[in-house]
Amino acid sequence: MSDRSRAPTHTTPLARREARLAWGMMLPTLISVALIVVLPLLAVFWISFKPISLADLRAPTPVISERVRGEGEERRAEYRLRNSSQDKAIRNVVIEDSLPSDLIKGPLPDGCAAEGDRLICRMDEIEGGYNERLIVPLSPDADEDELENGEPVVTGEADNILTNMEFTLKNFTLIFNSGEFMSVLGVTLFYTVFGTLGALVAGMFAAQLLNHSFRFQGILRGLFLFPYVAPVIAVAFSWLILFDPFTGSANALLVQMGVADETINFFGTRPLALIMVTSFEIWRYFPMAFLFILARMQSIDSDMYEAADMDGASPFQKFWYLSLPQLLGILSVLFLLRFIWTFNKFDDIFLLTGGNAGTRTLTVSVYDQAFAVSNIGAGAAVAVVIFGCLLMFSAVFFKIMSREEGL
Repeated sequence: MSDRSRAPTHTTPLARREARLAWGMMLPTLISVALIVVLPLLAVFWISFKPISLADLRAPTPVISERVRGEGEERRAEYRLRNSSQDKAIRNVVIEDSLPSDLIKGPLPDGCAAEGDRLICRMDEIEGGYNERLIVPLSPDADEDELENGEPVVTGEADNILTNMEFTLKNFTLIFNSGEFMSVLGVTLFYTVFGTLGALVAGMFAAQLLNHSFRFQGILRGLFLFPYVAPVIAVAFSWLILFDPFTGSANALLVQMGVADETINFFGTRPLALIMVTSFEIWRYFPMAFLFILARMQSIDSDMYEAADMDGASPFQKFWYLSLPQLLGILSVLFLLRFIWTFNKFDDIFLLTGGNAGTRTLTVSVYDQAFAVSNIGAGAAVAVVIFGCLLMFSAVFFKIMSREEGL
């Protein structure tokens, strides 16, 4: 190979300027992606290694309120001091209030002293759940305006479990030793795999039907999109009403036709509930696959089909040997996207069954751990497990598809 035919290996000043300009133009996008995606992801990883509950999200703080009570010799200022945490102590607590020393009568509580026109109380530590009153006797002649001049201020120091450097594997141990993790993972895989494949097959079937010109073709294509564009809460409750064991039309039809002897609780019995939520997933999301596949089918050269007709190929042979190889690329992308989205799906299952009757997936488990049990750390740990599963799936997918489709 001659020197002239070789590609240049050094970088020219113009190329370096263009590279700097490109990085400068991409920088706002990179920062936006980091703020929207990376930082929340890092926060979930951080929390998953901490034994933290909902109550621990807010650091322990001292809380104080002031009331002036009594008349004459019984007149007094009452400071109610409490710890916002039930189990975490607060150190070096200091209370300051505007209260001139000439208005104070009698002994002050331990740790309190009048310094000029201010009352200052210092406490080494208040335990978790602390809730006590500090009583300061007042002069009977104290002016009401002077007593109510300003609000008391309290400060203190406490450990924040969210920001300290203590980490633990307790959340992951709790998840993997719970005894139900494998069953929840199995339900998630069933829902994801069959929901994804079902949506692709239904979408491909619909695309085959509507890839021909006929009257009202446009209206029919619009109707096929209805499950995807309708609000999920509306279609979910429509399914619940339709398959209700007491008033549902589906149950009434099955009983009248003699298919069933009694009504069926579709969303309340195992394993029927899991099949129903998977069917709902297929029905709701096949229009997306339908749109992509139909667009790809309309771009296939019609000369191939005309040649196949002249050779006497059957419709199935034309689909199998001509259409399907042309669709493999878009089917691969759709399978990847639908698998990831279905694996992360939460709202559909939660609206239909609430995760009951054998339909509890990993995403529902995140909600249960974080908000039903108030264990934010365990919920974040389940989210990390979901991330790990999808990362492994994506790695395997791209390793296989890079050989097959050059992705």
